[in-house]
Amino acid sequence: MIINSARFEISNSTHSRCPQGMRHEYAFIGRSNVGKSSLINMLTGNSKLAKTSSTPGKTLLINHFLVNGEWYIVDLPGYGFAMRGKQQREQLETMIKGYILGREQMTNLFVLIDSRHEPMKIDIEFFNWLGENGVPFAIVFTKLDKLGNDAGRRKVQKYCNKLLESWEELPPVFLTSSEDGRGKEELLDYIEQLNKLPVGIEEE
Repeated sequence: MIINSARFEISNSTHSRCPQGMRHEYAFIGRSNVGKSSLINMLTGNSKLAKTSSTPGKTLLINHFLVNGEWYIVDLPGYGFAMRGKQQREQLETMIKGYILGREQMTNLFVLIDSRHEPMKIDIEFFNWLGENGVPFAIVFTKLDKLGNDAGRRKVQKYCNKLLESWEELPPVFLTSSEDGRGKEELLDYIEQLNKLPVGIEEE
């Protein structure tokens, strides 16, 4: 897939105010500082599309970006809000879960994991919650450029083996780097494949 245009469209605090119509939406989520904005910018070829920051947890709204005038990338707030107060944590959790469970147009959720890190309880719990609720998702390992090729593969395999302790089968897994563009073609090909399905219909 070739991306010819990508532009910010709207930010919202609740899924009920998100854009009308039945365009495919591909949402991206991960813990703070996982490289979500950088990945979105890499995929679209626009380094200024999603705002990157050295301060974790800057995304506090549901952000829609219209791609090729046909489908949306959705930038969701991260989960695991350690630096937030209890009330704001609850508000963000309600916003995220409301979108994931209530947004019919969400074709797939891409869950980002820093490839350098060991599996964390919060990630495992989030994956399990997605599985329990039948949410279509894929796992995207980020920052593979920070590791050597062999070390990166070993880290990813170890992570996947941990998940397979409680999952019979894993969803699609992608290895990416926003620095060297790794995984861009694979991710966009996957989105192109899903775009062929009617909105609201999951891939078999």
